[in-house]
Formats: sequence, structure tokens, C-alpha cells
Amino acid sequence: MFDTTKAYGTFSVDDLATARRFYGETLGLDVSDGSTGFLEIRLASGAAVFAYAKANHTPASFTILNFPVADVDAAVDELAALGVATKIYSDDEIRTDAKGIMRGHGPDIAWFKDPAGNVIAVHSE
Repeated sequence: MFDTTKAYGTFSVDDLATARRFYGETLGLDVSDGSTGFLEIRLASGAAVFAYAKANHTPASFTILNFPVADVDAAVDELAALGVATKIYSDDEIRTDAKGIMRGHGPDIAWFKDPAGNVIAVHSE
């Protein structure tokens, strides 16, 4: 039924200007103002996701975006150099190493948050 439809995702943020800087400048993604007042964030796959401002925004308690990378350690080091923390879970919640990487349970993965508190991940390809 939907095999020819181009699906897309949306998520809320508390401030579009801050989100634009984070996704565009910090993460290096192609970000533009969408026609409906949303931010359009284009991904390397050709897909896009849209962020919208919500006055009573509540951060997503789940991962909203996953970025497969060739080298999780290098990605985490690059995020750290940009001031992005990847040790966001206590070991009681999810056991990770000092860099915030969970290893040995599927792909190596590290989570971080956008300025609105939404969870994002980098994981090994």
C-alpha cells in the first residue's frame, strides 16, 4: 500500500534557531526552513526529517535519529570535540564505557542529545 510513498519523520524542539545551529553547524547536516515553518533536515540517504517548535516540548525518551558510521570511536571523539556529551545514561540504565559507547550487544552505539533533549545515536555500520 505504501511501497511508493516517500515517508518522513517529524520531531519537536523547543527552539528552531537553536535546532538549526545544532543540526546544521554542529552535526553538519543540510538544514533549511521548510515551507510550513518546520526545519527540513536532509540526510545523506536522501530522506528528510522535519523539526518543529512546540511551546510545551517534552524531549523524546527514545532515539529519534540513528547515524550509522564506519568508526563509532572517531564519531564520539568528534562529537566530544564539539562539546556534545555521549555519556548520557547511567550504567544502571545502559552500561556504557567512559566514552558513552555500549559495546558487545549488537552494533557498538553511543547516544547523545540535541539541545532540546531529544536522543540521537551513532552506531557502527
